[in-house]
Amino acid sequence: MRNSRNKDEPKTIRCAIYTRKSTEEGLEQEFNSLDAQRESAEAYICSMKHEGWICLPTRYDDGGFTGGNMERPALRRLLDDIADGRIDCVIVYKVDRLSRSLMDFSRIMETFDKHRVSFVGVTQQFNTTSSMGRLTLNILLSFAQFEREIISERTRDKMAAARRKGKYTGGAPILGYDLARPTSKLTVNEREAEQVRAIFRLYLEHESLLATMNDLNDRDWRTKEWITHAGKTKGGVAFSKNNLHGLLTNVAYIGKTCYQDQLYEGEHEAIVDAEVFQLMQKLLRLNNVTGGKEVRNQYGAILKGLIRCSCCDCAMTPSHSTKGAKRYRYYVCTAAQKTGWKNCPSPSIPAPEVEKFVVDQIRTLVRDPELIVTVLDELREQSRTTIEALEREQQSLEQDLRHYHGDVRSLAGSADRNVDRLADLQERIRYREQRLLEVRDSIARLEGDQITEAVVSKALVLCQA
Repeated sequence: MRNSRNKDEPKTIRCAIYTRKSTEEGLEQEFNSLDAQRESAEAYICSMKHEGWICLPTRYDDGGFTGGNMERPALRRLLDDIADGRIDCVIVYKVDRLSRSLMDFSRIMETFDKHRVSFVGVTQQFNTTSSMGRLTLNILLSFAQFEREIISERTRDKMAAARRKGKYTGGAPILGYDLARPTSKLTVNEREAEQVRAIFRLYLEHESLLATMNDLNDRDWRTKEWITHAGKTKGGVAFSKNNLHGLLTNVAYIGKTCYQDQLYEGEHEAIVDAEVFQLMQKLLRLNNVTGGKEVRNQYGAILKGLIRCSCCDCAMTPSHSTKGAKRYRYYVCTAAQKTGWKNCPSPSIPAPEVEKFVVDQIRTLVRDPELIVTVLDELREQSRTTIEALEREQQSLEQDLRHYHGDVRSLAGSADRNVDRLADLQERIRYREQRLLEVRDSIARLEGDQITEAVVSKALVLCQA
């Protein structure tokens, strides 16, 4: 009797429920779309309880993941558990929840067939064990893929049209601009815009991403910080070479938008001069090939970029050769390098001799009174420009401090105190107060220094030594 009863008992079917939603919108709700899908699947499994179906407790939820590919963490866990023999049946609300790609779906079904796992859609009745059921499933999935591709095409067309009109089409906000609501247009943030211009000037000074990054981090300057619709704080991190390069190459700063390598006039205002931006791009491309200013001129060729070949009027570039422990430096004609050494009567010249000749000529010139006056004027102009830049930085630091002190007061007075946020604000205040002292000292020193003709003359005499 016992054997007969065991024989009549249905085989246990272990059912896993897979749910998916393409966007994160609404997932913060107490009962969201993923919960609704799971509830429908659980009800279906309950109706099949007499067949031995049981619901596995493990949740396979992919919230905010597209069905156009298989790069989904819950789907990967589901396939791994199937390979380990822990699942007999996969339940979904609709076929397109599992995949919207016919090719990906075929691969998934191959995995199901290999491990003898059945597949059920709660709202779409079919049976994958028959050829007709497979045909029905493929037809349903073809329409799901078609729908996804149509939606993608419409979205791309809308984005392309908006880009061509110079509109902001979303993404992470960038330093120097705020997003105006509800128009979704970029408006200039004057305090951040001055920081952006200062970053461009720093790179032109250093000609190195690493040196510029270190300078920015020493000043405790951060990337753009913003608050998402969900109330989460994003950005505000230290600069790295990658995000600094992205900032320096962003055409939005010259009032442009880019789509498929084409530039269009943007609706927003430019905050960086176009000539400065173009110079920046040339330097970045050059440094990407040569490794930066320090690497390009690591042997101290003082005439690099200045000397030209007297025979063919082409630029000459520094070069060197070694013999034992001794290095011999030269300036080489670039035309001779490219077309052959026989095509130039003077393909290379010794660097020490020509540099000494140029320096001797300069020492003769420094005795000229007119030169002293010219140098004095240039030094005074440089000092004035530096003081103006420091004063702009001082204003920016003071604005930051007022803003951060206000945030500290708000946090201190709120019932829900964020300790980590408070500690971060205190650290930022400390960095900016320290930098503010340095800036004020620099301004006072520059304003106190009196650059006279006697000072310039003495400096030029020292250069002759």
